Amino acid sequence: MLNANCRVKLYFRILCLDLVLLNNPLIQHLPKHISMRYLVALLFPICTLTFAQTKPIKIFISVDMEGIGGIGTSAMTSTGGKDYETGRKLMTNEVNAVVSAIFENGPATIVVNDSHGDMQNLLHTELDPRVEYIQSNIKPLGMVQGLDASFDGVIFIGYHAMAGAQNGFLAHTGSGNVKGLWLNGVEVGEGGLNTYFASALGVPVILACGDKTFSEEIKKLIPTRTVVTKEAIGTSAAKLLHPDVVKKELQAQTKAALKELKRTKPLTTETIEFKIKVDTPTRADVAMSIPGMKRIDGYTVSYQAKNMEEAYKLIRVIYKYLAW
Repeated sequence: MLNANCRVKLYFRILCLDLVLLNNPLIQHLPKHISMRYLVALLFPICTLTFAQTKPIKIFISVDMEGIGGIGTSAMTSTGGKDYETGRKLMTNEVNAVVSAIFENGPATIVVNDSHGDMQNLLHTELDPRVEYIQSNIKPLGMVQGLDASFDGVIFIGYHAMAGAQNGFLAHTGSGNVKGLWLNGVEVGEGGLNTYFASALGVPVILACGDKTFSEEIKKLIPTRTVVTKEAIGTSAAKLLHPDVVKKELQAQTKAALKELKRTKPLTTETIEFKIKVDTPTRADVAMSIPGMKRIDGYTVSYQAKNMEEAYKLIRVIYKYLAW
């Protein structure tokens, strides 16, 4: 259904065209029944186009925590840590800022996936009530759970750089158990892994937000808009922008990104071979229990997946659930 603003715009367009046509000498000299048919014939495609333009867009938001504006210590991202509740508030505010900008653009369906730690960090009652919300980390696709080909775009909020990145604030890939991850020979972090998954569905990542190193990292992979929220000082400290400055930029870049929406081509059309380097040879030993897994060296295993979904699920099993 069209919202009030869209209906006013539609009625105004029809009225203006009606007046223009009725005052046109060519129309005035036609018999009334013919002029009316002519008017309807012209108005119909315009009305149809207007309705098509106001069809709700569908946006998927994956929100991590380390890259949120205003978060400058690991304690702020950990349950029970000093100022963790402040971190939750900052995280929720950034999501709401982006959601507000999306709805300013027009009707939308928005799914938000809490993608940090135990994945129950966002303050539910303070989230914009117009969104749908996915929480809990017991989900096969983790940070991209709920994303499918029906979405028009993906937005990453609060992201961080890959494991081992120099000057990447709290940089890691999945967990501290991973020392490196490669997809068809390309080293990626969480942002890159999620981008590969989205691109396999034909859904573009239209905006990616996080620390400076993450922003540089994601731009090497895809030409997306970014918002830099902080600059790392080593891996455990950061020079921060004020949260209000970050929110303002998030809204501006979201609105700009929505004007450029288009389907994307997959980053690769080949089957996915992933290679993952873990923290201990024992974890690699356990990973070899998975049928089809190959051993590269003491710390590294690889697998030829039939598609990105299979690759993603197995990668998640290795870094999150394998124990001994």
